[in-house]
Amino acid sequence: MNASGSARIALLGYGEAGQAFVRGWSQDVRSRVVAYDIKLCDPTQRGQVMEACVRTAVDFAESLSAALGVAHHIFSLVTADRAHEAASQAAGCIGPGVYFFDCNSCSPATKKASEAKITAAGGLYVDVAVMAPVAPALHRTPLLISGSHAEEARTWLETLGMRPSVVGSEVGQASAIKMLRSVMIKGLEALTAECMLAARRAGVDEAVLASLQASDPGWDWPGRSAYNLERMMVHGERRAAEMDEVANTIVELGLPNRMARATAAWQRELAALRLEGGSNSLVSRVDRILQRMES
Repeated sequence: MNASGSARIALLGYGEAGQAFVRGWSQDVRSRVVAYDIKLCDPTQRGQVMEACVRTAVDFAESLSAALGVAHHIFSLVTADRAHEAASQAAGCIGPGVYFFDCNSCSPATKKASEAKITAAGGLYVDVAVMAPVAPALHRTPLLISGSHAEEARTWLETLGMRPSVVGSEVGQASAIKMLRSVMIKGLEALTAECMLAARRAGVDEAVLASLQASDPGWDWPGRSAYNLERMMVHGERRAAEMDEVANTIVELGLPNRMARATAAWQRELAALRLEGGSNSLVSRVDRILQRMES
């Protein structure tokens, strides 16, 4: 399957987020999508991307220029560490008046640098923050958007059945909310790993959980802890890249970023174990992590 001339929505990066959006969109919208992923250039990963395109019934482009040459709207859905590079490359072939939705988890400074590239090329840049895991809600996942084109962008995104909320007229406002929220969300994940792994090794995990539950009975500590570990095990590499951007955001604000840096390290360490989430069991996940760390 190759990109057709009828495609009008380009997805740069066709991983979890891009595929989730496409699965939620109507068939009419899906028929206007072309996907491009740098993995298409890697023989060891090409088949994975092509299979995803076939499974979701979207066209793919063999090059970035081919994808953007037919696009009126572009969604950048790469990893945080490749986001500015993707915007810079897109600026080389974006058409005038084409919307560029930067959905990557980056610091406000990174978003502003990308905006400068896209704007200089005649594109219309929109800062987008994806505010929840995409798998459950697909294209209905809440989005925060900001920038001088945010209002018009909101109207168009709503025609796709998406859920955008405008949070400001400046690029960086949406990303700042996402970045600083991640200090707490992904920091709690890292704390979960450190607490539960140590408690299990010490043989006091049940007592620790019971104490936490007694202190805060409104929180399902075993369930949430199991979920937090799964997010790190399966998505830790991407989350670590995001936390690097969070650390940059905090430094840009003139504040220490100790927790963000430590969170990135924990996310990376668990991701490097290359473990599947497996059964939704806290004990099972903790034991598998400990076994792999000891091997």
